[in-house]
Amino acid sequence: MKRIALYTLVLAAGFLTACAPKSETEKLFCAEVEMASFPFKQDGFNVVKQQTVTPVEGVEGLEVIETSFINLGKPITVNAYELCRTSMEAKDTVVWSLQPSSSSARQDWVLPVTPGFQKENYLGMNNCDYGGGIPMIDLWQRDGGMAIGLFEPVLRMISMPIEWKAYSKDVTASLHYNLPEPIVLEKGDTLQCFKAFRYTHTGDYFNALRTFSEYMQQNEGIRMQPSEPEAFEPVWCAWGYGRMFTINEVIGTLDKVAELGFKWVDVDDGYQIAEGDWNTNSRFPGGDKDMRRMTNEIHRRGMKAKLWWAPLAADPGTKILKEHPEMLLRTEEWAPEFITWWDSWYLSPVNPAVDAYTNDLLKMFLQTWNFDGLKIDGQHLNCCLPDYNEASQLESPWQAPEEMPTYFGKVLAEARQYKPDVVVQVCPCGCAVNYFILPNINQAVASDPMSSCQVRMKRKAYAAMAPDLAYYGDHVELTDGGNDFASQIGTGSVIGTKFTWPKDNPLWAEGPFVLTPEKEALIRKWVRIYKENNLARGEYINLYSWGFDYPEGHVIRQNGALYYAFYADSFDGTIELRGLEPGMTYTAVEYTADEPRSFKVKGDDPYITAQFKRDYLIKLTADN
Repeated sequence: MKRIALYTLVLAAGFLTACAPKSETEKLFCAEVEMASFPFKQDGFNVVKQQTVTPVEGVEGLEVIETSFINLGKPITVNAYELCRTSMEAKDTVVWSLQPSSSSARQDWVLPVTPGFQKENYLGMNNCDYGGGIPMIDLWQRDGGMAIGLFEPVLRMISMPIEWKAYSKDVTASLHYNLPEPIVLEKGDTLQCFKAFRYTHTGDYFNALRTFSEYMQQNEGIRMQPSEPEAFEPVWCAWGYGRMFTINEVIGTLDKVAELGFKWVDVDDGYQIAEGDWNTNSRFPGGDKDMRRMTNEIHRRGMKAKLWWAPLAADPGTKILKEHPEMLLRTEEWAPEFITWWDSWYLSPVNPAVDAYTNDLLKMFLQTWNFDGLKIDGQHLNCCLPDYNEASQLESPWQAPEEMPTYFGKVLAEARQYKPDVVVQVCPCGCAVNYFILPNINQAVASDPMSSCQVRMKRKAYAAMAPDLAYYGDHVELTDGGNDFASQIGTGSVIGTKFTWPKDNPLWAEGPFVLTPEKEALIRKWVRIYKENNLARGEYINLYSWGFDYPEGHVIRQNGALYYAFYADSFDGTIELRGLEPGMTYTAVEYTADEPRSFKVKGDDPYITAQFKRDYLIKLTADN
């Protein structure tokens, strides 16, 4: 059988992969040929690349890159293209990176890159339940970094590979797009690529994310939601009692919750008949009245109630799927897309019947049951497969993953019809958040962090992308030692806990989460500190580079003061307090210490000596 050449046309800023349009069988036997530049002319083929690189006015180092390929020769079939292939010469044994894609590994968003490293960073579905992310990657060293990504109005299913080959001095990165289906470029046709960007910057990933998000908001129609004041209040969650919690356990804990200063009560997973059938189960014999009894008791104590919910998931055999099978997301093989975490199937996020069903649920949650907010949960909410269900009325199946975030915008808008100050949190568990979800919520979350470090690195990312969005640090029990409030408060996160009282649920194997006298004293201390300083409402200032400054540093400006937070397993040495004004004198207070110490710091000599384990938090106020 005759082979057909598969021409991979390579240039520094872009390539396309193409085949001559012979039979589908013959296309399987294409061979690769790399060409050094455009135009590409061979055997009657003639492909020209057009590219504009436009510096963004007022943003030093940011360039918008628009690329198209024009066919001036024989018809050619295109399978993929690449943009922004670039490299960075490593000046040390490690280069730090932001790689915000999602998989079941639940990796850190920020990773060290060393020789032999390779990661694909695909933004579509990488595993069952896991996909999506932020359409930007960043590499940085001590003297600054370089980011590449897309300026597109929706999430595109690109890969963002990063590689440092062994024995090479260069770390390479690019944007790669496999077309959903090969397309034929006839003579005279143009392939317009996604709008890309390149950004050279100082500092770490915060600066790159801030510039990316500001451009998106100014030029691509992104509108972030400022968070209601209520979104910054501390949270107690009933998840400590597990899925078998009882009404009496929740109500019996409320007095202690209110006494300790929490303002939100989250009623978690376990009340429903099944995912998809969200009415109350047999442990709520009074049905709606039992739910209303819980919210009434919460409100009577001056607190607000948030309800856990895993939308877009429906268990096989549920009543809703028997009555409305047209709501299912259907893959190209017409099979439902499976959600392994819930043993459920995906409902299509862009299906009119799903919208109507969702609106009925919101009326029940917020009006009939009288909840004040929603804890929307599940890694499946970050992305999905293309939807081939005709009932979804899509022009393209790829609208499902691309437009999935708009589902949450409709939830927020509808919820505000019942509760104008509603708090809507979306927790894409363990995922690098789909950037396009952020405009459609008013509370972000650390989303099941696997360490205190993840709480802090995610907080820094959210502060860059959406500085007015409340960021909930999740249950403190998920941090190192189960008690690291300092990682939440020092970075400007909303604090939370899932303690039980006076005892754990005997049917829940996790834990123990019972409120001991020692834990109660700890919570009292940190709730007081949280409320007195209100750092979650402050401004995050990026003065320390992740990976290169030691100890790890974070700074919040609030009410005229600067709050510094430093983290390390242990530290004994000198720290530079960056951001101080020359000629100014400051009073520094170790405001989280059991016995706070105060001392003076001069802006002309911003160095202090510190010795600590795990964390060191100080507040600086100008004397003059």
